[in-house]
Order: sequence, then C-alpha cells, then structure tokens
Amino acid sequence: MGGTGFVGTELVIRLAEAGHWLRVPTRRLDRGRHLSVLPTVELAVANVHEPRVLAGLLGGMDAVVNLVGILNPRGGMNFGTVHVDLVEKLLEAARISRVPRLLHMSALGANAREAPSRYLRTKGRAEELVRAASWVSATIFRPSVIFGDGDSLTNRFAGLLRMSAGFVPLARARARFAPVWVGDVAAAFIAALDTPASAGHLYELCGPQIVTLEELVRITAREASLKCHVLRVPDTLGWLQAAVLGLLPGKPFSLDNFRSLRLDSLCREDGCRALGIEPQSMAAVLPTYLSAPLPARLSRYRARH
Repeated sequence: MGGTGFVGTELVIRLAEAGHWLRVPTRRLDRGRHLSVLPTVELAVANVHEPRVLAGLLGGMDAVVNLVGILNPRGGMNFGTVHVDLVEKLLEAARISRVPRLLHMSALGANAREAPSRYLRTKGRAEELVRAASWVSATIFRPSVIFGDGDSLTNRFAGLLRMSAGFVPLARARARFAPVWVGDVAAAFIAALDTPASAGHLYELCGPQIVTLEELVRITAREASLKCHVLRVPDTLGWLQAAVLGLLPGKPFSLDNFRSLRLDSLCREDGCRALGIEPQSMAAVLPTYLSAPLPARLSRYRARH
C-alpha cells in the first residue's frame, strides 16, 4: 500500500525490474498511471480503508508492504485513521488472507506515548500493533527524512527558493537530520524481503551525513544553483508561522510539523549497514534530479508498449 507515492514508485520499479509480480492499490487510476507501463504491475482501483476490499487485495499475496502515511490531516483523513486504524485493518486482512510477511514503514522518533507530535505518536502506536500481530512476520523501518526524484523535501525547498528570490524564513533551523536517499530506502525493503532473518527486526535508515534543516536548505540551493538567504525564525514566531501556514490549503507547514522538529531525526543504529547497503550522500544524488521529472527508467517501458 502506498505504492504510487514517492517511496512506493521507487520500490515498485525496483521490484518489477527484479521480476516480482505486484498488486498496487490506488484510489484513482491516474495516480498510478506512471506505473502502468511496468509489465508485472497490476494497478487495482480500491479503497484500502474498506476491510473487505483490503482482504481481497491481499488474496494470494506472499507479502504486503505498507508505505501509507501523511504529514498532516487531509481529505477527511487524520493521523489516527491513516497510521493506526488502517494498520489494524491491514493486519486483520493479512490474518484472514494468510499473508505471511509484512514490511512496514514507520519514522525515526516514533513513540506512542512520549513523542512530541501526533504524527510520531500515531506512528509509534502502529508499531505496537505490528509487533503484537503474531500471525505475520513483520519488519519495521524507521527512516530519517527521505530525498530523491519526486520528493516533497528538496524539491519543495528548491521551488520555494525560486519563488522567493532565495529568501526562506525557517523555523527550527537547527533541527538535525541524516537525509537518506529513496533508492537506499527501497534497497533496504528489498534486502529485508530477501532475508527471512530480518523478520521481527526494526531498521533505522539514515544517510551518511548529519545536517541541520538550515544546512539542508543551503545544500539544496547550491546543487540547484539557486540563491539562498535563510532567515532563522525563533520558536515563538515559528509556532505562529506554523499556526498560520497550517490553515492554508495543503498545509505547507503545521503545528504538528513544528512539534516533530523538536526531535532530531537521527539513527541510533546503522540499519543500512545491517542490510548490506552503503548509503548515498546528498551531494552524489541531488544534481541528478533537481531539474529532472519522473524516473527515467520508466521511459524504456513506455517505448516497448
């Protein structure tokens, strides 16, 4: 689930290239049209929040991947509905359909009781549900912020820098991250899928470089050849900024996002190394996509069909 999104697209392409057959549910066919050129991918128009539909989707599957997540409530869906209720339904569907394997996307800092934001608390609650499901062998992944072709991180900052002549008011500018490339995240999922011993384990996924939010913006500007003037916003004004922006369509920044930034997104354990992955740096990857559209690998499939 979540196969038509940013991480999902990368993972689906890699799995298809490896010869796997995949069923990818989507609410709207146009959201997954870019994957329809892959010969071993079946796009299924479905509402995964309907238990009967979900059980039908899982029928005959060897494994299920859950990448579904939201950074802010939208479209009538809140954190509890997406991160907790859907996971409960997925686990029950896996039990009914006898799917033996689950790969579940969580987030660094997830904790059902102590996390500072609703996003991280619901992610933590979902982890508890996954661990308690004795009928499925599950692997949990906790990535730091993810960058890559089509991301909403570096691409959003690049777009903002272009529109604002390089001026960016930044709340929590000193919050720290270890950005991890989407290709490495996808590789981690595939490595776990191919390694039965990974069942029951949690893998924290980080890139090789620790940066502050301000440094992340400046790196993005440099690689995109854009001007950059970061205006550090103190927490009092940052809270107000988040409150105002959270009222805008699309919620570009919210109070819950602000609260999440109170916690550094850094790994305590090297999950990439444990799965045999040498993570790529931002400097090696950013120049390859900041001005590029959809993954170029799909073009060869379009040429064949």
